[in-house]
Amino acid sequence: MSPLHRQLQHRLTTLSSPCRISRGSKSLVRGFQIGAAPHDQAAERRARPRVVFSGIQPTGTPHLGNLLGALLNWVKLQREATPEDQLLYSIVGWHALTLPQDPKALSAARNDMLAVLLAVGLDPKRSIIFHQDENLHHAELAWILNCITPMGKLRRMTTWKSRLAASRNARDDSDVDESLLNAGLFTYPVLQAADILAYRATHVPVGEDQKQHIELCRDLADIFNRTSKGKRPLFPFPEHVITMSPRILSLKDPSSKMSKSAPDLNSRILLTDSSAQVNSKIRGAVTDSTRGITYDPVERPGATNLLNILAACEDSKPEEVAMRYVDKGHGDLKADVAEAVEELIRGPRAEFERLRGEKDYLASVASEGAEKARQLSEVTIREVRARVGLV
Repeated sequence: MSPLHRQLQHRLTTLSSPCRISRGSKSLVRGFQIGAAPHDQAAERRARPRVVFSGIQPTGTPHLGNLLGALLNWVKLQREATPEDQLLYSIVGWHALTLPQDPKALSAARNDMLAVLLAVGLDPKRSIIFHQDENLHHAELAWILNCITPMGKLRRMTTWKSRLAASRNARDDSDVDESLLNAGLFTYPVLQAADILAYRATHVPVGEDQKQHIELCRDLADIFNRTSKGKRPLFPFPEHVITMSPRILSLKDPSSKMSKSAPDLNSRILLTDSSAQVNSKIRGAVTDSTRGITYDPVERPGATNLLNILAACEDSKPEEVAMRYVDKGHGDLKADVAEAVEELIRGPRAEFERLRGEKDYLASVASEGAEKARQLSEVTIREVRARVGLV
């Protein structure tokens, strides 16, 4: 077995291995970084099981950045969860509607995304996997939260600008025409808060770009707890769980992140890409003309992106990976990156192709997941209705 294959095997093994929890102003929760909380809240969390919630939009085939930055970390959370922990992973179709969608394409994408979640290793017997739009409690709670959300907080949200920019293939937020902004896109952080608070989630693994939304969610939980009557606060303050994987950038423009909506198909590696397509896209990745390989995100973003990809596949540090290529060229690095990526996605790709045709099975998984989700959120929404007077 080659050193690269041994490293890839280590990567797959560590998905189920425990991670050390550090102490200090930041803590690691089973391999994920979270912000520190006041001592009394931290003690309370240790006394109760975790409730983990996260979601993904059914818009396009997931790419390598989605896989490394989110999906494999969801699997890791599932494998490291205690028996008492609750795990909920949702396909958030209502969020997709904040931008124009083709109805037939969206319907197909919903099923494909469910197949993807199962293909990467999420187990419906351990995690609750469901379509957000099959639980109306999300929408009901979102409206109630909208009624207590200050407009100023929504105006300070920045992600709606980046989403509009991406949808228009604009270079940055400054090119965004705000006349295209609809109410759904403007208020979707409130729906995201409802997604989380409907299950009184304690931990939310989402990207760094969603940190602002988690802060809003905590603010809304605090406002509701303070303004509604009850013997104790209803909502916990969910923690933003930051995955330790670096952000994966576009293969053609390493100044921006890898995106499903980028016009150049060669800018991203999709879960469905063949081995030949993976090789071709990696070989064509933008690098530079400097001899030797060094890890330098500022001066050498293209080479650094490839190092980040290889390190994430191997579950190692990119700076350490770079040391193996000091006397080698970009061709050597690209060959190893292509091999590592193919090794990583080969299994999920084959499983996805098998599962996407099993419509009845996918429907049963979705139905059972939605029923479990509704049972949990029903407890919350009844309490919410009672506290606001809708009983």
